[in-house]
Amino acid sequence: MRQNLFRAAGVLAAAAVVLAGCGEAGSSGTAAPPSAAAGGQGCAPVAGDKLVVLTDDKKLQNTDNVIPAINKKASSPELIAALDKVSAALDTAKLVELNKAVDVDRKSSKAAAQEFATANNLTAGLAKGAGGKITVGAANFSENATLGELYGIVLTAAGYTVKVQQIGNRELYEPALEKGEISVVPEYAATLATFLSGKVDKNAKDPSSSDLDATVASLKALGEKRGLVFGQASAAQDQNAFAVTTAFAEKYALTTLSDLASKCSGAATVLGGPAECPQRPKCQQGLVETYSFQAGRFDTLDAGGPLTKNALKQGTISVGLVFSSDGALAAG
Repeated sequence: MRQNLFRAAGVLAAAAVVLAGCGEAGSSGTAAPPSAAAGGQGCAPVAGDKLVVLTDDKKLQNTDNVIPAINKKASSPELIAALDKVSAALDTAKLVELNKAVDVDRKSSKAAAQEFATANNLTAGLAKGAGGKITVGAANFSENATLGELYGIVLTAAGYTVKVQQIGNRELYEPALEKGEISVVPEYAATLATFLSGKVDKNAKDPSSSDLDATVASLKALGEKRGLVFGQASAAQDQNAFAVTTAFAEKYALTTLSDLASKCSGAATVLGGPAECPQRPKCQQGLVETYSFQAGRFDTLDAGGPLTKNALKQGTISVGLVFSSDGALAAG
């Protein structure tokens, strides 16, 4: 899975696994916590085959944009230019389609990456670097593996001899990147900034934010202390998001989380997500504090996984936590 709030501590904070339980509050079928007690009518779930993410118009989530992380000694202008070409071609919609190709259509990461590279003309006009061997590391979930293959394609075109190696979580691959055992990794700006900050100063304030420029500036400063440099951040984000069925969105005329809060706070609205969601600042707690959204009930499901998506489609929850680049958002 991906690298957001519910993946391992600072890396794959809970690579699609739910974190340690948070007690009885918010268990399936129970009322939402007191801070989110709902007083209005709300919006009952509406079943449907297609899902849509509501726009985070008040920027609750951090900027987990895809960004190349590079060992400083392995970097060169030509290498960074090749990686930046991938970043320039990527946005969240294209990342969703890449994930759909692998997770839904069952293509290999290598095949999906090659199709994307060809369609977006990624290898044209790349300057040749000094050559030599380059190892691209990737985390152990399909999206990151596909991004690693994309990096491998452009670096090969730039004259390098490339090996793409799927390694595991950030606690494994990031030290290898610092040591130069791997040269490049597809990363996520906000989550990596948080991770590196913990390595540099465990008492420091979390440098990640909803401001991409500020997050990347902090990331570069932290990277300088760990022997890392970074390419251009892409427009593609893999972050926590809240989805509804398109039928639900159409029935209640919703496009944003502000719409959800103003039109659907109330007893009939059911929020679904992982057990820790009611206590998490980027999940129900954040919806309450940032949007004044109040659900009538919280159902314990999973972190953007099949339980949550099936509950949305079957009409047992109104809104659920997903990940913004999930291939299912393209598949419907």
